[in-house]
Amino acid sequence: MAPDVSQDQLVLIKIDGMHCHKCERTIQQALASHAGVREVEVDFNSGQASVLFDRGTVTVNELMNAVNEAGYRATSFVQGDNQS
Repeated sequence: MAPDVSQDQLVLIKIDGMHCHKCERTIQQALASHAGVREVEVDFNSGQASVLFDRGTVTVNELMNAVNEAGYRATSFVQGDNQS
């Protein structure tokens, strides 16, 4: 059975403190470790992470806390809607 994607949401999290591509991997692993996170892309150049997640399983707050706990600073976010 295919996963239920009706609760999926996209969020862009602005992150301060990334210095290199190793930072990208660290943040990606921190975010991907949460249940409900389906896809993570971290871009060092733009200083942001794009996260596709199940909003019924994990919250944006928890995702931002994961970034902070990894040693970086999640400063803001913009929520998108995955519905076309």
